[in-house]
Amino acid sequence: MENEIFNESKISKAYIRLSLPLVFSMVVTLIYNLADTYFVAQTNDTNIVAGVSLGMPLFTLLMAVGNVFGQGGSSLISRLLGQKDETGVRHVSSFCFYVTALLGVIIAVIMLVFRIPLLYVIGASEETFSHASDYYFYLAVGAPAIMLSFIHSNLLRSEGMSKESMEGTVLGAVVNIVLDPVFISVLGWGAKGAAIATVVGYAVADIFFVYVVDRKSKILSVNPKEIKIPSEHVGQVLGIGIPAAIVNLMQSLSVVLVNQFLLPFGNDKIAAMGIVLKVNMIALLLLTGFAFGGQPLFGYYYGANDRKRLSELLRFCAVFISVIAAVLTAGIFLAAPLLMRCFMSNESIIKDGTVMLRWQVISMVFVGIVLLMTIIFQSMGKVVGSFILSISRQGIIFLVILITAYNTLGYMGIIVSQAAADMVTAVIALILFKSQVYKEFMV
Repeated sequence: MENEIFNESKISKAYIRLSLPLVFSMVVTLIYNLADTYFVAQTNDTNIVAGVSLGMPLFTLLMAVGNVFGQGGSSLISRLLGQKDETGVRHVSSFCFYVTALLGVIIAVIMLVFRIPLLYVIGASEETFSHASDYYFYLAVGAPAIMLSFIHSNLLRSEGMSKESMEGTVLGAVVNIVLDPVFISVLGWGAKGAAIATVVGYAVADIFFVYVVDRKSKILSVNPKEIKIPSEHVGQVLGIGIPAAIVNLMQSLSVVLVNQFLLPFGNDKIAAMGIVLKVNMIALLLLTGFAFGGQPLFGYYYGANDRKRLSELLRFCAVFISVIAAVLTAGIFLAAPLLMRCFMSNESIIKDGTVMLRWQVISMVFVGIVLLMTIIFQSMGKVVGSFILSISRQGIIFLVILITAYNTLGYMGIIVSQAAADMVTAVIALILFKSQVYKEFMV
């Protein structure tokens, strides 16, 4: 078993060994997202850019459902490893894989049946409908492949196989990046080409992950005979996975809401926000990578009842993630105009996007706090705290602030609402930590 990393005497070293491969895979994912946006933007058609941007909630939905069993399963597996229950690990991993595959097929059918009304719900207009529809259709067809990629990329890390998780993610992203210009520009498929390239990339990653689990993993399983798990394990997977998925769903909801609020101000504002949200992934993916890099350690130490290491890991992560967040904020804030200009030469979009981007990253330290607190609740199986945080930052808190800010500040209220929601949610996260799990870290 590759769990010698969990017994590493120096906590910071174990954390870095698990985090860096994940962060690297996040960077590659970021490069893919930026390349995808770049190649779409090179069409110089604002309606195509807006159409693809409107499809982002669909992808986030698929990621959310995959993460129910990816993050929920990895949280439980980390604790089972701390308890030395290898049989339980095999059954949980098989259960997560096959249930996700089945749900992927069901969701694909539902999304294809209700394609037209759902396109209008996410903000498609007469000008953007055909492009949004093309992107939507092919992502829906590829739903099972996209969802499955989030299973083993998470479960492998819970075993300590961060390098293999990284390799699969990187492989899929590279395939995607290579196919993007061919499908979008050379073949002239536009938004449809971007979606097909995405699905093919995830399918390749899935094949790689299954190979690794079958040939290299000592405890994970894709054996359908091991799919059955106790009801309490199902409850733990869903109890942690659903709040984790709600985070992704709330991200989709926030994008839809912002697009709807921006619609009266023109498609150029939606296009600018679409580019801004992709660029903002620079900070979000890196912070998420470092936060989730500690998840296997938090879960393992909690399962083993090792409070000393839990406390040491918390202190290290809090300082490390806060510093990373501050550096990212400063860099992106200063480079905002240049980053926008990398994607489009439209001066109006550059000007609007610069303001949007700066407001998106100004609260990154607070986002880092929320991510760390969230992963702690997930790793320890604390369903209530995980659920509250999942419906806050881009959910209820964001919705209340967005509506209030829009009615008082108009257009600028839309732009500043996410930063305000980040700050409020960070305060809530610290209060929850103090009241629910702080005693678990007392040595």
